[in-house]
Parts: sequence; C-alpha cells; structure tokens
Amino acid sequence: MSPTGARTEEYEALSRILGARYTCRQFTADPVPRETIEALLRLAQRTPSWCNTQPWQLVITEGAGTDRFRKELLDHVAGAIPEPDFPFPAHYTGVYRDRRRECGLQLYDSVGIAKGDNAGTMRQAVRNFELFDAPHVAIVTSEADLGVYGAVDCGLYIGNFLLAAQSLGLGAAPQAALASYSPFLRTYFDIPDHRRVVAAISFGYPDIDHPVNGFRTARAEVDQVASWHTN
Repeated sequence: MSPTGARTEEYEALSRILGARYTCRQFTADPVPRETIEALLRLAQRTPSWCNTQPWQLVITEGAGTDRFRKELLDHVAGAIPEPDFPFPAHYTGVYRDRRRECGLQLYDSVGIAKGDNAGTMRQAVRNFELFDAPHVAIVTSEADLGVYGAVDCGLYIGNFLLAAQSLGLGAAPQAALASYSPFLRTYFDIPDHRRVVAAISFGYPDIDHPVNGFRTARAEVDQVASWHTN
C-alpha cells in the first residue's frame, strides 16, 4: 500500500499473482518454448541475496533430456536410501503438523485416495519422481561455503521463480523430494562437489482439468504470524 493506505496497481497485480499461484501436480506434455523459459529466468534473477552473492545455479531439462532423467531417477529411487544435502525437518508438531496434515488430506481427496490406502499414498509419493509428467525440471543448487544463508537465498529465488512462472501462464511444483537424492543428482548432472542441492522445480503448462490441480491450501491470518511491539 502507499503511505496513504491506498492500494497501488502494482500491489493489485502482485496480489492477483500470489492469489492464483498453487503447486501444480499434473502438467500437459507440451514443452515450454526456450524464450519463455529465459523470460522466466530473467524475472527470477532479480531476487535479492546476501551481499548480492546470487548463490543459485540451475540445471534445466527439456525434451529427451527430461524423459531420460525421469526414467533414471525412478530407477534410482526404487533402490536407494535418501541422502539430502540439507537435513529435512526433524518433526512436525502443533500447528505445523496440522497444516501438513490438512494439505495431505486435500491432496489425497482430490485424487480419490482413501484414508488408510497405503498403496495409493505410496503411488502419489512416486509422482514426485515422475515430475508430475512435467516437460521440464530445474535443479537448484547453492555454494557449499555459503551454508544455510546460501540456501535461504535460494529459497527466495525459488519463490520468485514460482511467481514468474505464474505470471507467464505456467504451472510449477517446488520439490524437496528430489533433493533427498542429492548424490544421484550431482553425479547425473555432473554438478561440482562444492555445490549443494536445495530443491527441484518441475514446471510446464498446467493440466487445468485434472482434479489434483483443483484444490487450494489455506493461509494463516496475519495476526497468527505477526506480533506488534509498540513500547
């Protein structure tokens, strides 16, 4: 908002993009033109970072490169033990557990997976490694020496990547699941040892008619996440 409290055109535009964005879990097979991807990347490149280090680097697949990677990733995951470069959450408790559970229930309900259907749940988990049929995936890495703050900067970059994709009519799915097999990704894409895998982003044109893309997760109210100290 402006100093007078009036909403600007820029505020309204950003509000529409943020409000429309969701995690796409089913894509069409149509490839995204290279010039569109490059436009997306130019927008995301405006992300702020600590001392302007811009630690993010991406490996992006397209065409046969995506198909081959998808197949070899699935083969690897079937018999491998997860080894993420950054530790995953130790526990989900309280409101974080509740939000995670609600999201999971919405997802399973959208694709007809009943409570207790372990086989269905596992099948849906595998969809991560099928890249939700996306024609492209981006592997996002950070410099090891920059530690957690390099990863934080990459998180900001991923957020802006998602918004840029939305602004261009694309769908995107940020995925920590792929990062749980970081050694495989490093070997497969010849990523240097001094780079750490933060996450992946599957992206392309969303299949808007698929039921898995029909639900939306809720957000906490501002007074649940912000406190004011005036004295």
